[in-house]
Amino acid sequence: MKNENQSEKNIAVAFILNFSFSIFELIGGIWTNSVSIISDSIHDFGDCLSIAISWLLEKKSGQKPDKFYTYGYQRFSVLGAMINSFVLFAGALIMLIGAITRILNPAPVNYDGVLFLAVIGLFVNGYGAYKTISGEKISEKAVGLHLLEDVLGWIAVLFAAIVMKIFDCPIIDPILSICITLFILYNVIKNVKKIFEIFLDKSNPNIDIEKLKNKLIKLEKILDVHHLHSWTDGINNFFTLHAIINDLSNKNDIIQIKKNIRGKLADEKINHVTIEIEFESENCNEHECSNIKNENISHSHHH
Repeated sequence: MKNENQSEKNIAVAFILNFSFSIFELIGGIWTNSVSIISDSIHDFGDCLSIAISWLLEKKSGQKPDKFYTYGYQRFSVLGAMINSFVLFAGALIMLIGAITRILNPAPVNYDGVLFLAVIGLFVNGYGAYKTISGEKISEKAVGLHLLEDVLGWIAVLFAAIVMKIFDCPIIDPILSICITLFILYNVIKNVKKIFEIFLDKSNPNIDIEKLKNKLIKLEKILDVHHLHSWTDGINNFFTLHAIINDLSNKNDIIQIKKNIRGKLADEKINHVTIEIEFESENCNEHECSNIKNENISHSHHH
């Protein structure tokens, strides 16, 4: 329980730090007339929203299954990720337009102000990243990575401010803004793809169905398996299958067969398993099953 509280505390600290700093940064960006700092503040607001929504939906996703959501509430945390992605995406597009406009009409930038903000940005985000990235929970680590990304962004801003000050070249600022924005967009698109795959019940990419099928067929007393379906809620993996067994199998055989199947699937991190046992002579109405079964029976007669 202590870890739970500690990770919630760390996320809360990261949220307060990030939120206060985003406001400070937005004001600072307007004061220094720097679009790269303003785009970073938009990114930070996105992160804050993301931390808050993740935290709320993470709590919701921990609820036990009930009669309304019989599979549980895990996908609420995926929903949180989806909302964040769209918010970040919209923010990034607005910043991209702003930066392109600034390249077409360059404006002077307060270089000393940018330097000052960059140093504070490095310090604040560095502390937040240090607090969360060493945490044990995946939600903490995710927040830590967000903040680490901000640290790298501030290193870039600091470097750009020094270059702009030396060469008096304000165009570097919108160019840096575009780089930050494209980096955000790239990550958002990658995330959205994963999220859609979960919502569309795509199988977990780490689970090779064909390889799994071959392992299950090799188990003792199993003639064949078919109708294999796998999906994930982003955390748990679900699996259903039909297993064909010999007509002479008894109750103890069936108990052992099911135990063996569950064991094999547990090795692949699949813990929610539904197994339908079919006898060799039984007729399965699923089209896929009857074809496989006929082939299987003719094979076993050839042996």
